[in-house]
Amino acid sequence: MKYAIVDLETTGGKPEDEAITEIAIYLYDGNEIIDRFISLVNPERPIHWYVQKLTGINNKMLRRAPKFYEIAKRVIEITQDAVIVAHNASFDYRVLKKEFDRLGYKFERPNLCTVKLSKEVFPRQESYSLGKLCKALHIPITDRHRASGDALATVELFKMILNKQRNLLDRINTPGIKPVQKIKKDIIQTIDNLPAKKGIIYFYNKYDRLIGVNAARNIQKKVNQIYIKDNPKALDMQQQINRIEYELLQGNLISRVITWHYRFKENPVFSPCTKAKLNATHKFSNAHMILVDKGHFTGEKSIIYIENQQVKGYGFFNLEWQNQDLEVLKKRLTPVTDHPSLRKIIQDYLDKHKLEKIIRFE
Repeated sequence: MKYAIVDLETTGGKPEDEAITEIAIYLYDGNEIIDRFISLVNPERPIHWYVQKLTGINNKMLRRAPKFYEIAKRVIEITQDAVIVAHNASFDYRVLKKEFDRLGYKFERPNLCTVKLSKEVFPRQESYSLGKLCKALHIPITDRHRASGDALATVELFKMILNKQRNLLDRINTPGIKPVQKIKKDIIQTIDNLPAKKGIIYFYNKYDRLIGVNAARNIQKKVNQIYIKDNPKALDMQQQINRIEYELLQGNLISRVITWHYRFKENPVFSPCTKAKLNATHKFSNAHMILVDKGHFTGEKSIIYIENQQVKGYGFFNLEWQNQDLEVLKKRLTPVTDHPSLRKIIQDYLDKHKLEKIIRFE
């Protein structure tokens, strides 16, 4: 699934008279930014003085900027077949629709609001404004109140939301349009489009329920193997798969932990979680520690947090994460249910492999 993460700056004033002064769209495929469009826009009307002071965008700056009709085609193309994501999506979506209405074009896209999602994923925050929420979660923002800076911060916020809540389909708003019926694509083409890289594969049925999850050193090869098998279980799974998603991950241990987490949480029928009777009194060499390894991409680290001999959660952070307070760090973790089988997965890995770093606490 593709997400068009949008931020707009506008002229301000009365809602019916608002027009776009700057637009930024980052097209995100769930793993990385695959396209972007950033532009000032000549609104053909004056900007409210307060908005000029807030954004630094004034009427003189926009005299030579393209008018909206000149960039409309690019906006349509980059948002085609994508879900629009914005912080307070009702505002950005309304303004975009209004601009297209003026051109006589019916612009309709499914959309997600990161304000609403953040209230679910990060409850009890003092504020859900983009600036204060990013400060609380230690998400850097450059060029605050400019479209590109705010949109990039929303990308990072959305990544965190997606890491905590993989399936967002039931939260997508489709105002004015009927939900698109999911058509099962030719499986050969689907496999050909999968990357031959390490990561996690998520299999969904036609009801958008997770029915299988697998860690793989080669995503394309793993899916291909599933479709080659002809035993009854494999044939049943092949029949039920309606959608395949993946998450690129360079770290092997974090892949195993996330796979276990979704198996334990969602109980997918074709990837049941191993819950065999194990030694519940097993102890790690240190009661409190942070396991650091590779993340989704170069420059990002994965973290597994262990406290009082229990696995508390995992998260992803940039290279500056060590400067963060431990309590702030813990807020950004995706919580997991501690279980002897999860501890065994981690301990077995530590016995045989070396992580980038283990931070031990007394």
